[in-house]
Amino acid sequence: MIKRSFPKLKIITRGNEIKVLGDEIELNLFNDKLNQIINHLDQFQNLSSNDMVSILGSVAIAPPKLTSTEDADQLASSEVIVFGPNGVMVKARTANQRRMVGSINHNDVLFAIGPAGTGKTYTAVALAVRALKNKEIKRIILTRPAVEAGENLGFLPGDLKEKIDPYLRPLYDALDDMIPADKLRSLLENRTIEIAPLAFMRGRTLDHCFVILDEAQNATEMQLKMFLTRMGPSAKFIVTGDVTQVDLPKKQQSGLYNALRILENIKGIDVIYLSGDDVVRHKLVRKILEAYGDIQ
Repeated sequence: MIKRSFPKLKIITRGNEIKVLGDEIELNLFNDKLNQIINHLDQFQNLSSNDMVSILGSVAIAPPKLTSTEDADQLASSEVIVFGPNGVMVKARTANQRRMVGSINHNDVLFAIGPAGTGKTYTAVALAVRALKNKEIKRIILTRPAVEAGENLGFLPGDLKEKIDPYLRPLYDALDDMIPADKLRSLLENRTIEIAPLAFMRGRTLDHCFVILDEAQNATEMQLKMFLTRMGPSAKFIVTGDVTQVDLPKKQQSGLYNALRILENIKGIDVIYLSGDDVVRHKLVRKILEAYGDIQ
């Protein structure tokens, strides 16, 4: 299966050694895939033909020869971002999701803007979990504005956590796909992973953290400025939002529009716009978004 995936390489096996000859770009990609196979075996002590298909699947779209910086980004984006429970591999599945993976290597603030179903939040959470597993950061902080989507739920029962958890459920769902339940519970209890409403960010300095602000279109200009200025010297921030789904009251304006306008050309801040081509939910989601005019 490996040989079929790399027809341009000459692969020779001698006992417990593999000798590989060919183009440098192909060799780098081969080395990356082989390491993924070895890591999978180390982690799960099992390797099926389906696992091999999943790991080798992106080889078929191996990139042409690029500049050294582009090479590094392209190779990084073809990797599994993180292994979830039971060997599930979380990958960037579209071109703009792969751009997100490459961009966060070079920028400390990343805006990912696009319609529903484009994997903005999911990819961002995967990058945060990867950074935590690689010990690049000490904590993950996930936040979003506690704004109701066109409904008025009134006073919710329970303690503070029970009141705010419904607003943060999408973040829990993404984490469930990437971290085993027992481990996730432990990480939440010891606050290695923290999920909190945006209002709880005021007055804090977030350092050695990977911080994600989800649904940023529902943050006011003052809230977004407050959030971005929490950034410590060794932090990574990802801001995700969908400018077509603002749930703020009519008298309040989203702060995301102005932030994108004034911050886009600052070095160290990148903005990636996802489109209908990046929709990874059910195929009808793209048609629904087209019907509503959110995408072309």
